[in-house]
Amino acid sequence: MVNHSHTSLPVVHSDSSEWSSGEEESAPISKNVPAKIETKKKGKNLTKATETESASQQKKKFKKNVTVCLTNCRYDVVRRIASKFGYKEVGEQDNWNLYWTDLSISIERCKEMKRFQKINHFPGMLEICRKDLLARNLNRMKRLFPKDYNFFPKTWSLPADLGDALTYSRLRKNKTYILKPDAGSQGRGIVITKNLKDIKPSDRVICQVYITRPYLIDGFKFDLRVYTLITSCDPLRIYIYREGLVRFATSRYKEPTGVNITNVFMHLTNYAVNKHSRTYTVDNEAGSKRKLTWLNCYLRSLGHDVEKLWRNIDDVIIKTILSAWPVLKHSYMACFPSHDVIPACCELLGTDIILDKRLNPQILEVNHSPSFHTDTELDCEVKEGLLTDMCAMLNLEQCDKRKVLREDRKRVRERLLQGVNNLNSNEQKNFSECYRNEMKYRGGFRLVFPTMNGDHSYDKFFHQGQASLYCDTASSRARENAQAAFRDEMQLKAKMEAAKRVPSLKPPGKPPKTDSFQTVQVPNLKLQPSPRFTINSFEPQMIVEAEEKERLMRLSQRDYLVRSNGLLEYVYFSMKVNGTLRPQDERKYAIYDKIKTMSDSTIKSQGPAITDLLEGIRKDDGLSHAAPATWNFLSSDRLPPVKDHNNKRKKVNKLTNVKVA
Repeated sequence: MVNHSHTSLPVVHSDSSEWSSGEEESAPISKNVPAKIETKKKGKNLTKATETESASQQKKKFKKNVTVCLTNCRYDVVRRIASKFGYKEVGEQDNWNLYWTDLSISIERCKEMKRFQKINHFPGMLEICRKDLLARNLNRMKRLFPKDYNFFPKTWSLPADLGDALTYSRLRKNKTYILKPDAGSQGRGIVITKNLKDIKPSDRVICQVYITRPYLIDGFKFDLRVYTLITSCDPLRIYIYREGLVRFATSRYKEPTGVNITNVFMHLTNYAVNKHSRTYTVDNEAGSKRKLTWLNCYLRSLGHDVEKLWRNIDDVIIKTILSAWPVLKHSYMACFPSHDVIPACCELLGTDIILDKRLNPQILEVNHSPSFHTDTELDCEVKEGLLTDMCAMLNLEQCDKRKVLREDRKRVRERLLQGVNNLNSNEQKNFSECYRNEMKYRGGFRLVFPTMNGDHSYDKFFHQGQASLYCDTASSRARENAQAAFRDEMQLKAKMEAAKRVPSLKPPGKPPKTDSFQTVQVPNLKLQPSPRFTINSFEPQMIVEAEEKERLMRLSQRDYLVRSNGLLEYVYFSMKVNGTLRPQDERKYAIYDKIKTMSDSTIKSQGPAITDLLEGIRKDDGLSHAAPATWNFLSSDRLPPVKDHNNKRKKVNKLTNVKVA
């Protein structure tokens, strides 16, 4: 019989047809039996058959009831594949079979998992998925195995290795460097530079030597997105998917110079960056994103050894994962001590590989949650096939959830009543069955570790020396102390340079030495021109006595000019006519009303006023709509003798006690 639990397999109809033909052949045996008895027997047999069929169908339905939690998953393609397999989506509090999340998992989440549950991340996988931790692990392995770990550019983790990076840049002044945030993604925060002196001592970034001569296709730079599946960490099992993505930059590549060093469309191959370029194209054969199968055909057409290239890529990926294997194993054993039914974790990684001009693969980064957006037809084709083959390999239907829950309740009851904790673990038997199912339904995946030919060349990388992982040595402590001292020195230099940029606000000349209780006498200086530096107006500044005297003198001159030209008088009468004069101002400047009445009484005896003449003109012309404020304002301009008017204005100034400097 065909195992119907694997929904990704095609349904074989030959079994059902043979089973029905067998029933038909067995029917004619009872020819000599009477019809009634025969019908009764047939009815009984049919009822029994229907009961057994219904029971078997219920069992099959129960066994196929696989649930998946997608609460923290934002990709629609994952939900489509889950519904394709008949998985039911549930919440976090339910007894799910698979928990798919785009985030890194916590230890508390792992310890709460039951024996039949599986999660799509390994605890401790951030050791290679964070850029700073990946650099630390690869540098550590390079010190232990210098000839084997030469597949990544020279890397420093700042600010810890800032001194080493600056020393290297001083010795090799023609190098170009790329700075990446230690926990960034999608090309955010990446900077390419030729000078490391501008780096702040507090910046947490990864500094790498930029690969200035990559392998180009049609003049464009590109990288490879290789999908890697880890189904178990003890023993370690690594699969690589045969299909992937080739991501191109959208500007023709040139070696970095001062002109093009800021062109991200030339130097970065991230899809999140290049999709905003005007030259981004969508084409399976000549677009900005293509398949790995296209790349293999292209390289074969040029006469390159594609099999050798993929052996080298496999070797790079295996060694990268082995650099974090001790942490993976330790974290897994600590979080899942009693997980003996199925492996508790699986991990689908997106490994970014770039090829240099000699087709040597160089690892750039490892993504623990690669993007599953299906913006284009190519993305949909690659990623749907990837997730379909992955779900078929996991074989979640083989685990009887109800049976495992009964066993767990029985163990708890025995432990409480008898104090016995018998864990009859069949880990080897169950896990070996899982491994056979993986190989049977691997689809487009190929097993790269352990190797099929029993190669033991990777055994030495499992013995990395625990002291280099968890213990401090004298050299490591000395290096950390030196780095801390260097960082403090850099911060002190930065503060001193910042203090030098702020000039002194004291006037030139050395002031006489005085006690702290005496005031310093500053000589009477002329007004200095505007300083060359910019002063922050939001901070209190020093008051120079000479500048303060000059300011007061200018204020007194302005007051004298305002009053002597009669500006206050004009403003007073215009505000009074318009009704905007406050009572306190009217009382304060009431002297102007007295002056006006005195001038009106003297002018009436001498001749007609200008306003009388204008009033006559207005009546003649019919300008009755004119504003009365204008005529009242002009009423103050009569035709008195100039000398008398000026003498009266001088008396007003004496009455208001104007102090003229």
